Amino acid sequence: MTQTDRNSRLRILFLCTGNSCRSQMAEGWTRHLKGDVIEAHSAGVQPQGLNPWAVRVMAEAGVDISGHRSKHLNEVLDISFDYVITVCDDAAENCPVFPGSTTRLHVAFPDPPRLAQGLTDEEAILEIYRDVRDAIRRFVETLPESLPPRQTCVG
Repeated sequence: MTQTDRNSRLRILFLCTGNSCRSQMAEGWTRHLKGDVIEAHSAGVQPQGLNPWAVRVMAEAGVDISGHRSKHLNEVLDISFDYVITVCDDAAENCPVFPGSTTRLHVAFPDPPRLAQGLTDEEAILEIYRDVRDAIRRFVETLPESLPPRQTCVG
């Protein structure tokens, strides 16, 4: 891919609280399915490390996110994003203002760690993570066509 090709792709940041699960899955799916048209990133407002269950269910689907790492939002603030998509309510409420013409969008997905809390049956836990993984995939498959028009700042 040439530098011109890279520059013509939309830049999307998937933002979550911990950047451990949902935003990582969204970044992984986007790179896997839409890497030719979207430059995907993910970050969190309070990074918590990569969730091993998320890594496992993504690998089941043929997407390796094991090399990802949980990043703080501050690590990507120097990137000019076209869209910031918050994937959890907490991140939507705590999302900072982005400069320029970044368009913010909120698409909430259930929180697998919270839903699996207290469960001991591995298959039941995996099913929760798979459901969220598949919901995120369905969303990513609609990109970029489903995105609202970008906002522009008039000076």
